[in-house]
Amino acid sequence: MDERYPKDQEEIYSHRMKAGKRTYFFDVKATRGQDYYLTITESKRRPGSDPDGPASYEKHKIFLYKEDFNKFIDALSDAVDYVRDELLTAEEVAELDRPRPVYEGDQVPRGGQQPPQPASDLGDSTY
Repeated sequence: MDERYPKDQEEIYSHRMKAGKRTYFFDVKATRGQDYYLTITESKRRPGSDPDGPASYEKHKIFLYKEDFNKFIDALSDAVDYVRDELLTAEEVAELDRPRPVYEGDQVPRGGQQPPQPASDLGDSTY
């Protein structure tokens, strides 16, 4: 575990989302006092200086505390709605709204249900 973060964290839920060259991790954790918070981590693979050597990962992490969940969701929703309503074409919005297949490696939340499977293969996604 990274020494910069407390070792008294208990991981409650974890979800990994691959997005091109990036991977996002959504982890719900609890302190010993059962204070819940969310960490959102963006990880991007960087090739090493030696082509045969190991790669490194650039990571950015956000800590979101339970008292800020609703404000964060509202702000994110407002920003997404603005992009959809003001900046994207109807075709781009339709592309965002089309069903996506579940990919191998997508994680099911602990104790959660399997996400719905698509009715048919819709081809490769750019996401």
